[in-house]
Amino acid sequence: MTRGPATSGSALRDGETPGAPSWAVTGSMQLPRLYHTATLLPSGQVLVAGGFNTTTEAYEPRNGEWWRSANMLTTHRSHTATLMPDGRVLVAGGGRHPRTGVNAELYDEITVSWSPAGNMLTTRFGHTATLMPDGRLLVVGGTDKEFGGRALSSAELYDPGTSTWTATGSLGTARTHHTATLLPDGRVLVVGGDDKGSRRNAAELYDPSTGTWSSTTSMRAPRTYHSATLLATGQVLVAGGDPDGRNVSAELYDPNTQTWSSTAGMNAARRYHTATLLPDGRVLVTGGYHDNGGIHFSAELYDPATGTWSSTASMNVDRFQHTATLLPEGSLLVVGGAGNHDQSSAELYVTEAPVVQE
Repeated sequence: MTRGPATSGSALRDGETPGAPSWAVTGSMQLPRLYHTATLLPSGQVLVAGGFNTTTEAYEPRNGEWWRSANMLTTHRSHTATLMPDGRVLVAGGGRHPRTGVNAELYDEITVSWSPAGNMLTTRFGHTATLMPDGRLLVVGGTDKEFGGRALSSAELYDPGTSTWTATGSLGTARTHHTATLLPDGRVLVVGGDDKGSRRNAAELYDPSTGTWSSTTSMRAPRTYHSATLLATGQVLVAGGDPDGRNVSAELYDPNTQTWSSTAGMNAARRYHTATLLPDGRVLVTGGYHDNGGIHFSAELYDPATGTWSSTASMNVDRFQHTATLLPEGSLLVVGGAGNHDQSSAELYVTEAPVVQE
């Protein structure tokens, strides 16, 4: 059996003080994963799905252990996974069953099973999925092939009531590896991304009442594989994602004025990282990659009150293209990804150092 967070990785590192934020190693998955997804379930468990295979695993925070869940109907990678209002998880894109054509499916944690969720209109990899206030799912952009495909400008909506996909308005600019953020007024902000290496700074807004897109002010820097986080203020923090060395930069989008403003840059240049809004309103950025700096162990915190970044405890494992899931008690579960170490591993960011058990 794997060991839980209270007993694994519990010793303080050099320079750490009791009560300071720290990382605790927790149980490892049965398989290493990359291009996977992680979704917090209503039960409090975390479902990790896909990544070059059909298997899924679930993490139980109460004992820090993983258990093998039901296999998906087909392989998914560079897909999306969204918790729907009825408690099921919708996995979309990132593959298509060669015989049945299934490219979207639903996980039910009550029955521990997967079922088809209609077929998306377009094969997509590297797209985004945003749950709308009315319960529909907006899927945007991506590429039509996993490698060497063309970037897409199309978008589509999934209706859970009818389990059908319908086309909606297309983006003004085709893009993949972008971000999509649901704004407080119900619109969706899509920023950055690329098309065969050509990076975007353009930003667009989707209006669900009309099903159309409109341009908004462009970012100050083109970005791809960046992060976008909705802050408690209603602003959107966009960080990193520029591979030519400027990706320490960060900027803020104000939906009320539709303008961008600079904020302090990160301590480390990175892309393929994660960014998570913590309960105290700060944003925790973990891992990532940079051409000169390599794969990061490091993590840092953005404080919206001061507009500044500060370093925090580093992870035990270097990672990029990993997942980060905020658990109900406030700790952050980081799973898998690519790196120089065991990528079946998982660890927890906690605000108090774990207790050493003899």
